[in-house]
Amino acid sequence: MSDQTGNTIRPLRILLMGDASNFHRCLAQGLRRMGHDVTVASDGSRWMDTERDIDLSRRLPGKAGGLMLWLKIKGMLEQKLSGYDIVSVNSTSFAMLRPNRLRRLFDHLKANNRHVFISALGSDSRYVGICTGSNPPLRYDEWQVNGKPTAFARANKREIRQWLAPKLSSLCDHIYEHSEGAVTALYEYNEVCRQFVPGDKLAYGGIPVDTSAIEYIGTNPTGRKVRLFLGRHAARTLEKGTDRLLVAARRVVAAHPEACTLDIVENLPYAEYLKRLREADIVLDQLYSYTPATNALLAMAMGKTVVSGGEPEYYDFIGEHENRPIINAAPDDDDAIFAAIEDAVLNPNALADRGRKGRDFVIKHNDVDVVAGRFMDFWGGKL
Repeated sequence: MSDQTGNTIRPLRILLMGDASNFHRCLAQGLRRMGHDVTVASDGSRWMDTERDIDLSRRLPGKAGGLMLWLKIKGMLEQKLSGYDIVSVNSTSFAMLRPNRLRRLFDHLKANNRHVFISALGSDSRYVGICTGSNPPLRYDEWQVNGKPTAFARANKREIRQWLAPKLSSLCDHIYEHSEGAVTALYEYNEVCRQFVPGDKLAYGGIPVDTSAIEYIGTNPTGRKVRLFLGRHAARTLEKGTDRLLVAARRVVAAHPEACTLDIVENLPYAEYLKRLREADIVLDQLYSYTPATNALLAMAMGKTVVSGGEPEYYDFIGEHENRPIINAAPDDDDAIFAAIEDAVLNPNALADRGRKGRDFVIKHNDVDVVAGRFMDFWGGKL
């Protein structure tokens, strides 16, 4: 077995702790195709109920649920969470436990497995601290746009304080300081991690998509209305900017009711969500991202047009200078968001071509085998 540079790598035992939007579960598929023995331990991304080998669901709310999960995990430590060549944890909140218990779990993983890494898939204390600080490295993110707090930040001041409080921030520091490196899922995470992770301990992985398992459907709205589609997590509308995307989409439907319809889906299990996504023509993803995330990439793999993050900095970062199929949603101009969606609706003949380019883009940059190869190139260099 060889990595992408031709170096021979023996089959490894790999544990992926935690998950977000099916990331680790999909990554595991690519790693298994490379010949590795991979175990995913997660809560299934909660309501998404994604597949996992070890279930870490928290069955009850409050202290009782946390205690039950902790006792369950303690019973697994020696038999199921030890003896791996590689462990990668989902950011610094890789199980629904209190910070002190997460720290004890991480320390067990560190002491009883050969190598421990971070899969940087979401927010942590350092990310929030840098994005809400005085000199963020990004022009915008979910917390600020051009240095001004977003509606999400204004509505979640308590959450910011919690992320930055000693309990969570010290856990975050401990995990970064005692891991052997981090592989990032998004350009944004990579830019923030560059502020505190040494270059030799940081790599970009991207979001994996199993394109071989996703049928290319494309879009052909000739003779019917264009179908706008907005899928959202009810608790994350401000964070993702889907509140503003929804307002813009409704404006477009009101202005052109003869040309388009709007389908809104919320908190569906992963498998059911994919079925609904198949029926879309234009998928409205998120607003505060430079990068298309899982929802957009799945839609692009199906041949759909997406409104999402597609900034020049991201394309340049991944070395893509020709195929740039994403309709970029500018987070500082609601009229521009409306105009971008309206233009796509009023030019339905362009959707098929954009959809083909979108699938080509995902195959090139985010196919699960490509992403798994990036992870193994980085991990393998540390073995």
